Amino acid sequence: MLNGFHFLDLLAILAYLAVVLYLGKRASHKSSGNEEGYFLADRGLGKLYQFFLNFGNATDANGAVSTASLVYQKGVSGVWLSLQTLFMTPYYWFMNVWFRRVRLVTVADLFEDRFGTRALSRFYAIFQIIATVVVIIGFGNLVSYKVTASLMLKPEAKWTQEERISVESYVEWQTLKEQKATALLSIEESARYSELEDMDKRGELRSAISYLDSNAGKWTYYIVYSLIVGGYIVMGGLAAAAINEAFQGILIIVFSILLIPGGIKAVGGLSGIAEKVPEANFHLLTEGGIGVWELVGIFLISIIQIHGIIGNMGVSGSAKNEYAARFGAVSGTFAKRIMIILWAICGLIAIAMYRGEASLADPDSAWGTMALQLLGPGFLGLMMAGLLAANMSTIAAQTMAVSALFTRNVFKYLFPHTSQKGLVLTGRLAIVAILSCGVIAAASMDDVYGIIQLLLTVNVPFGAAVLLMYFWRKLTVKAVWAAVILSAVVNIVAPAWLSYLVPSLREAPSLVQEVVADNGETKAVFFDTVVRSDPRDPDSTRIGQGRLHMEIVILSK
Repeated sequence: MLNGFHFLDLLAILAYLAVVLYLGKRASHKSSGNEEGYFLADRGLGKLYQFFLNFGNATDANGAVSTASLVYQKGVSGVWLSLQTLFMTPYYWFMNVWFRRVRLVTVADLFEDRFGTRALSRFYAIFQIIATVVVIIGFGNLVSYKVTASLMLKPEAKWTQEERISVESYVEWQTLKEQKATALLSIEESARYSELEDMDKRGELRSAISYLDSNAGKWTYYIVYSLIVGGYIVMGGLAAAAINEAFQGILIIVFSILLIPGGIKAVGGLSGIAEKVPEANFHLLTEGGIGVWELVGIFLISIIQIHGIIGNMGVSGSAKNEYAARFGAVSGTFAKRIMIILWAICGLIAIAMYRGEASLADPDSAWGTMALQLLGPGFLGLMMAGLLAANMSTIAAQTMAVSALFTRNVFKYLFPHTSQKGLVLTGRLAIVAILSCGVIAAASMDDVYGIIQLLLTVNVPFGAAVLLMYFWRKLTVKAVWAAVILSAVVNIVAPAWLSYLVPSLREAPSLVQEVVADNGETKAVFFDTVVRSDPRDPDSTRIGQGRLHMEIVILSK
């Protein structure tokens, strides 16, 4: 045993890593050595590769872990943050053909081709490079880390005093929460409950301790993980990513199924799930989880923002013909919907397994905690290999798209006479820089739900512009600039930075409002959370933490 991993587990993980690196090396000999060869696999991918490229690009461990986490927190209605794309699946039959027909390399090229302006094209490229590196690649690293950390738990005998207090305080808080749901708490118990609730909002309470919790453990994991991803895509480009998607796609399916048989058995069968999971958690649309209007809003956002995603041109443009682009998009994304249902079942199993004092301080660790408890030697390693496959496939595709944006729409503008060989080398060096920045971004993240909300909105302004390019000839450059800048300020810049630039906003009485949820917990209205400046003083100043939800502030006015 090594930190919770059996020799067979380590063997399965090492075998997986060896295969992906081999496939990357093999693909490097097939590329033609120019931009289209490196970034678009010479536009020669048939239906099967297109299926796996779309499936792998859409299906990642982030989705598995976050879906299970959201179902664990909100019940089955939490699945809609991922499953709302079910209604978009037929749309890909038309959309992907548009991107293939323009015969360009990046979505930024589309802005220059349509409007004849490099400024807008360059702005799209720079904006998307930053957004993709921080939000998507950083988020992928974060989810992989969270699951891996939950598999490498410290035994209680090795806890420090601080770690012991954190776990014991969490157990105490859960006990008081159970008591509060069934009976009134005393004055002393209520004060202690409020203190512990505030500590939990600050992330000070833990239900378990991992070997990777330290900064050294976290950074080591991120660096090794990124080196593996970078290794095979630097060698073979999109062709290597596509070949690995086929291999990784099989592992993703295995990864999504592994927990269900053991989980159902552990909770006493399907009847056990029905008994242990509250009835409200089975409702697909609820007021406490995801409601009808929230689902409609998420769908409308998604159908617009999907056009602005940077991988559209690379995935669709790499197809051998239009039918391959269509078939791969529809079948690959529909296969993901089946995976989402399996992930939601895992979330229900987590609800049945981890309730009351056994509940998890970090819902995002539900997947890893179940894996550690339910899977035997060898199977845990296979699941870990599937996790790595799911995340690496998505990060590889996104990294290739970002590399193409930088090479063609930033570097090439500055150095227009660079040879094709020089541009491919630039793309490879860009991949190293992109993955390094993704590591830094992941180290500063912690909340999966908050990142999912950002993922849903970050591409809306560009998605609307790209959609209008195909359908409205009168669309102007000024209109696109206005829409993009205004949307970016309201949805991204102001929520992320305004409260830091104006610290007094975090203490403004009108913005630190809270409401009491049905379960008795307090929820912030305008910030992610609201905490006391001193958790032990109930009269201390209340401070907003996390994202300032500008859209709610504007609606309230």
